[in-house]
Amino acid sequence: MSVSFAESETKKNVLRAFAGESQARNRYTFSAGLARKNGLYVIESVFHFTANQEMAHARAFYDYLEKCSGENIAIDGTYPVDLYTTVLEHLRAAQHNEYQEYEHDYTDFAHVAKEEGFPEISHLFSQIARIEKIHGDRFGQFADLLEKDKLFISEVECQWMCLNCGNVSEGTRPPQVCPVCKHPQGYFVRLEMVPYQMGKLVVPQ
Repeated sequence: MSVSFAESETKKNVLRAFAGESQARNRYTFSAGLARKNGLYVIESVFHFTANQEMAHARAFYDYLEKCSGENIAIDGTYPVDLYTTVLEHLRAAQHNEYQEYEHDYTDFAHVAKEEGFPEISHLFSQIARIEKIHGDRFGQFADLLEKDKLFISEVECQWMCLNCGNVSEGTRPPQVCPVCKHPQGYFVRLEMVPYQMGKLVVPQ
């Protein structure tokens, strides 16, 4: 089945995805603010990091609507409202929503786009679905650590990086205060969870 983009369900799905990614970016920005209020700066960074990636997704979808510029397109859709009092609840909600996009929404949208004759858009939905799975895994990992009170405690010695200055400390837990920049423990994260970092660092003595 091949249809014009103007008359397609794919056009509406692209706009639904744009709306969903835009809302996710804002929700994660709000969640980051709650994490900061609770002194969990590492989780604040995770929410901001993911929010920026959601904005990139939104842009990728929005670009496909260029031919519709100037139109008002009516769509229906369901979008989550996640207003909770704890950071853990926000992490779990984010985990659930990312898996929803991965397992259902974008998988279905990819199938529809392929059936309607838009292989490029179908591929985009599939690729971003894969990324949302990564987002869900990341939120879940931090939620597990927070829930088990192990965000700043390790059963074995490991390396911890201060996200403010980059100082690396070793031990079963990071220092209460970074010895370099004096930022609190909430800025520290296990080194293996730091973006762009591969393996163990050799720290000069």
